[in-house]
Amino acid sequence: MGLGREEELEVYQPPRFLPGAKVMAIRSVKNDGTFAGRDIGEVLVRKGDVGYVRDVGMYLQRYYIYAVDFVARGAVVGMRARELVVPDPVKESAA
Repeated sequence: MGLGREEELEVYQPPRFLPGAKVMAIRSVKNDGTFAGRDIGEVLVRKGDVGYVRDVGMYLQRYYIYAVDFVARGAVVGMRARELVVPDPVKESAA
């Protein structure tokens, strides 16, 4: 019984980001109730926010979860690789 689609297991490959890597969120993330001290539905991270990977863990032995410290927001949020990119240094220096 599957979901009707084959999904490659991320953990068969090395993590895309290592601790200390600077990353940028490519979508906004809201609290689904698992982030203590914030209301459900409250935006934790906005698209374009920059943070640093603190740790790499696994979920269901299938996916890497990156604990990303978004310093400006004062939050460490668990994110998937598909929600993150390495920021473009040219765009950052112009800002």
